[in-house]
Amino acid sequence: MRLVLVLGDQLSPDLSALRKCDKDSDVVVMAEVADEAAYVPHHPKKIAFLFAAMRKFAAKLRDDGWQVAYTRLDDDESTGSITGELIRRAAEHDASGVVYTEPGEWRLINALGDMPIKTHQLPDDRFIASHQEFHDWAEGRKQLRMEYFYRDMRRKTGLLMDGDEPEGGKWNYDHDNRKPAPDQVDYSGPMQFKPDTITAEVLDLVENRFDDNFGALRPFWFATDTGQARQHLAHWIKGGLPKFGDFQDAMLNDHQFLYHAIIGLYLNAGLLDPLEVCVQAEQAYNDGHAPLNAVEGFIRQIIGWREYVRGIYFREGPDYVTRNVLGHDRKLPAMYWGGDTKMNCMAKSLAQTREQAYAHHIQRLMVTGNFALLAGIDPAQVHEWYLAVYADAYEWVEAPNVIGMSQFADDGIIASKPYISSGNYIHKMSDYCGSCAYKVKDKTGDDACPFNLLYWHFLDRHRDRFAGNPRMGNMYRVWDRMDDDRRETVVAEANNWLARLDAGAPV
Repeated sequence: MRLVLVLGDQLSPDLSALRKCDKDSDVVVMAEVADEAAYVPHHPKKIAFLFAAMRKFAAKLRDDGWQVAYTRLDDDESTGSITGELIRRAAEHDASGVVYTEPGEWRLINALGDMPIKTHQLPDDRFIASHQEFHDWAEGRKQLRMEYFYRDMRRKTGLLMDGDEPEGGKWNYDHDNRKPAPDQVDYSGPMQFKPDTITAEVLDLVENRFDDNFGALRPFWFATDTGQARQHLAHWIKGGLPKFGDFQDAMLNDHQFLYHAIIGLYLNAGLLDPLEVCVQAEQAYNDGHAPLNAVEGFIRQIIGWREYVRGIYFREGPDYVTRNVLGHDRKLPAMYWGGDTKMNCMAKSLAQTREQAYAHHIQRLMVTGNFALLAGIDPAQVHEWYLAVYADAYEWVEAPNVIGMSQFADDGIIASKPYISSGNYIHKMSDYCGSCAYKVKDKTGDDACPFNLLYWHFLDRHRDRFAGNPRMGNMYRVWDRMDDDRRETVVAEANNWLARLDAGAPV
């Protein structure tokens, strides 16, 4: 007999390892272990979500006829690691080896490959594109731009296609999806589930063991099985999808979710299938329930961006997370872990992260990520923070988004230019600035928005690298038109502000 490893982000009944094995003779191994729960200080909601979903999935496997060897975090016999549990279970069942589906992190891939028992790794075919498909697409290209990969995924799946042409005549409707924050939000937000007995037991365990981790465990409302996740998806398609496209980049003080789907955690853990999700969104368009710009923008995030960043992660290899082409080395400020800040946009985005283990893509990219890049924070620390605090974060999806898209630490493999902005972008896309201690219209002085100072400081200190970038030429022309005294004032005030940040003063 063989052991069949099922990881916490592989909670899919059609997992390749389960298909390969025999429920009449093989034993499924699942384990809540300290090594996985604590290699970064994960948000308590993320830990609770995965443990509850794992326990429910194990019960479903047993109902389907599998023998499951399940280790709970507080089991006295636990070795504390995935590899340790496999070795222990192999001896217990006299197993001939271990079959498993490829993990989503090089850390685990390498650990499983080094075990002293026979192992067989299978591809994770829950994705649209295989590693080979992405490699074939990328080979020989000077720039690996997502847009062209996305078009191939549309052709492959047939989603939003009219024969060989894209539905509506265009591949991308992103120009319609950048409206500023609305005055009112007429969607109730994500479906919320009352913890059942299994989830309540997990919550007590996590509260006892991870009480010091950043993040609020309760109230806990996540779906923890496929049935609930599908209810959540149907609720969003009915109420959120129609206006998702218009306001997907908007941010509001009093609305944490706006029209966003909040399905990343369910997709990435295996509770929802990406193609199934896209087909349902497409059906909403075909039925006249949701406009093309909303549905195309949503589908692009899943079969385009999600598949693309996975391809980048595995193509670039284990050292990708250590990239730091800009040489940034500032320590991650205490505000990211709950410390005080006078910047309202940061305070709101970080408080939401603490409360919900969630922030949408613009809050991550253009608020917390933008600040980290402008301030010169060590991208490895930024990467570990994002991996720790978000319920949908796994290294294959998180690292390219942070190391590449957000921090430009990979020297432009993903982004053609750094995603930086002054306070004006945040002011345009949110109502954050109206209740901030700083003044977004002030470019210098004690009340100047820090994003304004740091924006020009970043461009000045990295001029040798970016002045020749065709997408950044206008930025440098504006900087060069300023008089010498103005430029000196901006740099000096930015340096003083960063010095206060380094000293640990609330900023």
